[in-house]
Amino acid sequence: MNKTDEPVYRRLYLIERLPEPLEPKSSHLQIFDNYILGTRLRLRLVRDPATKAWTRSLQQHIEMENAGCGVTRLFEIHLNDAEYAAFETFEGNEIRKNRYFHEFDGVSFAFDVYLGDLWGLNTAKVEFASLDEMEVFEPPAFAVFDVTNDPFFLGKNLVGNKFDDVRGRVSQIGRNTPPAATFIED
Repeated sequence: MNKTDEPVYRRLYLIERLPEPLEPKSSHLQIFDNYILGTRLRLRLVRDPATKAWTRSLQQHIEMENAGCGVTRLFEIHLNDAEYAAFETFEGNEIRKNRYFHEFDGVSFAFDVYLGDLWGLNTAKVEFASLDEMEVFEPPAFAVFDVTNDPFFLGKNLVGNKFDDVRGRVSQIGRNTPPAATFIED
């Protein structure tokens, strides 16, 4: 289903690690997001390690007015090799992550494990069909903090940050907000 230009309703949670039964070797996608400075655009490369297939796209996220970071519109154009090559000069503001998918209690989640300078940042994202569904959703047990409306955790704002910056932001959140759940000890 092509969701281009439809409102996207989502919640974003910080998680300590991938929840069971997921583990780093589980099936996942490799995502390379290159944010074009001064714009709302990003080049996205997605590689499926299982098939070695690549998907290339140009995406634009537009935040809906007065709706917070959890409600956006996504415009996406799929690119062929030649089209993507024309945009490669914009590469360099890259964020890399591995994305895992799993369903918990009938709800589909996307889990991102960030790589490179952001290694240690792990998030869980869930999308909804409506704003009402999003607003009544109860956070899962593996959620540490709900950062849906914290602009720091938008991809474009993570560019250039390191995990120590994330740790600093989490420290601020921890002082100001009770956690959505407590850590589960191994």
